[in-house]
Amino acid sequence: MNRVCLALPTNRACSATITALHAEAVHAARHFGADVQLLILDSADDRTRGEHTRTVAALPPHQGVTVHHYDEEAQRDFLRQAIRKAGLPGPDHLLRLMLPPAVSYGACTNRAFLLAAALGCDSVHRRDSDSTYQLHAGRPVFPVHHELPWLGRPAAEAAAAVTRADLDPALAHRPVSLAGASFIGELSVDIAEIRRLDEAVYHDVVGLWAPGDWPEERRRALVEESFTGAGTAAFTGDHSTLTLVDPMRVDMCNVAFDRAVYERVPLPPATDTIGSDYFLLHLVHDAGLPGILHNRHIENFHTPERRTDTGFPAYQRRFVKFLLSMLYFHDVYERMAAEGAGLLDERQRVRPDRIVTLLRESTAVDRAENIWRLDRVDTAYRKLGGRYAAFADRLGAEREGLLDQAARDIEDFAHLTECWPALIKAART
Repeated sequence: MNRVCLALPTNRACSATITALHAEAVHAARHFGADVQLLILDSADDRTRGEHTRTVAALPPHQGVTVHHYDEEAQRDFLRQAIRKAGLPGPDHLLRLMLPPAVSYGACTNRAFLLAAALGCDSVHRRDSDSTYQLHAGRPVFPVHHELPWLGRPAAEAAAAVTRADLDPALAHRPVSLAGASFIGELSVDIAEIRRLDEAVYHDVVGLWAPGDWPEERRRALVEESFTGAGTAAFTGDHSTLTLVDPMRVDMCNVAFDRAVYERVPLPPATDTIGSDYFLLHLVHDAGLPGILHNRHIENFHTPERRTDTGFPAYQRRFVKFLLSMLYFHDVYERMAAEGAGLLDERQRVRPDRIVTLLRESTAVDRAENIWRLDRVDTAYRKLGGRYAAFADRLGAEREGLLDQAARDIEDFAHLTECWPALIKAART
């Protein structure tokens, strides 16, 4: 029986999502015979977590579905044991990278990966608490329908089961390492207000996540595509493609990875940074590992706390840190793409040592491009006025610290990647 981890990291109220996720787990057990470990990693406040506990207690039991609901203290205890058993230096630093005091999209998913290893799972299927399933003919459209059958199996075996195969036959012996789709609905990044206020400013700001040397035409095309997912068209029927999956076509609220990927390389543990959980999408693509791209898109929505007086500057800071992180990630992605199959070992598994080297070398790039990014953000936000101008004032006081943090985040990622195989081994036992 295939044991899988259906994972939901959350720090907000999401009882409806937990109930819906359980329904997907039941679907996976009933229709695919899977042994589903439903994992809820709960970083919400005490009151909200209590609501979640009552929701979990009310879930109807189903054969093949086991629910795990861990608060941060339980997660911390598990991590301490794994880190101690791994015998790695700097255990306190590693614990902070795995369970930081601030929001980290990469770190919460890394905890799911490590717990999945401890639970003996073959794959991790990630969902988000600010999204929901589409309905078709009155029934939920569960992504697990495309994720379960082929992960970890040679791509050649999946070719006849998909709608379309767009894969070099020379790669057909490699394992299907990813299955995913995108989202419909609101932008994945909560910056639609900027577009409503000033279209030109929106293009200028969003274009800053492109490499600095891109021509304007290419940058503009990226802006038009960025954060839009699969648009707004509702699901009408299944379509799937066996391919090297374009990272721009998959969202981390709707993705599954084979263990041979996430047990080899973690995600960046950067805090207060959106987009820090997308690295493995690029790694799978650039290493030439096959995937299945399907169209069971999840419906995305934004929760209101990002627009409150405290939530707004915090979220905008995450967005700016994302822009700064791209100086280093573009350098790594470019060299991963050039290396291709060199990122794999003789068993077609990704090589952590190569990733560590690329990350560490990227920290030597000139920071001038990030100084330019901060200048452009400052100018753009002051044009918008109001709370955007106030945020620009705050950003000005943090400039040097943000530049240092962006580089330090990459160093931390390299360190965690170096330690990751030992952590996985410890978690398994």
